[in-house]
Amino acid sequence: MTTTLEAQLSDKLQMMDEIKDIDQEPLKEEEPSNAPISSDGTQASPSPTASATKIAGPEPEFYDKAQKYWSEVPATVNGMLGGLGYISAIDIQGSNVFLREIRVPGNRLALDCGAGIGRVTRNLLIPRFNCVDLVEQDPAFAEKAREYCTTGDLGPGKVGQIYNVGLQRFAPSQQYDLIWSQWVLGHLTDRDLVAFFRRIKLGLAPGAYFCLKENVSSSKKTVEDKEDSSVTRPLESYERFLKEAGFRIVRKVKQQNFPKGLFPVYMIACKPVSKE
Repeated sequence: MTTTLEAQLSDKLQMMDEIKDIDQEPLKEEEPSNAPISSDGTQASPSPTASATKIAGPEPEFYDKAQKYWSEVPATVNGMLGGLGYISAIDIQGSNVFLREIRVPGNRLALDCGAGIGRVTRNLLIPRFNCVDLVEQDPAFAEKAREYCTTGDLGPGKVGQIYNVGLQRFAPSQQYDLIWSQWVLGHLTDRDLVAFFRRIKLGLAPGAYFCLKENVSSSKKTVEDKEDSSVTRPLESYERFLKEAGFRIVRKVKQQNFPKGLFPVYMIACKPVSKE
């Protein structure tokens, strides 16, 4: 859930093990670093998808390990970004430019998936929307998010529902003008990711966008991080899974001005494929 620059970057530089990519290509060396990712997970979804491959390890263990990892992370912006809290302003600026470019059609209601303590909700979504719902599986983060997003000059009416559940089990019950997911999808198995995309599609108001912002590997293979139980996928995997789930990509942009040595971070805006 938070999304998802993980814990202790220096330690994680030594923790990455590569696994087979979806296209079964030979392994190649990945850049030795990480960018932020969000935590997520509890139980795996039972419904597989045709082209999704299973990542290493039993699914319940994959989710349980991620949940345990994030339960030990401080509920602070610095904790959410693994000690690299100083990049938060750069991240939000890039996301703001991205949203201005795609011109979200409504400002009634947004959803923040893998919200953590509400860093993205407070700084990116609340200034743009009348109300924001959050999905966050860690109870301590969810409690902190309610506080963090209603203090200072922020009124209590800006935060709607906070769903305390993992994304592999979440299904939207409202229609949103924007659904935003950041640094959390690496905590879903491939099949649960596609299933999540399909459910999210049903929660979009007419003309609304689903946007994701994620680390991507530089090569065409998936990189596994056993410390926080997550994966970093190639950009092509996200594009393929979105298409499989019935989305069309409207805009795709690389985040700029992050420190060197981190995984590339991409923002993707998409809409459901028209049935007409």
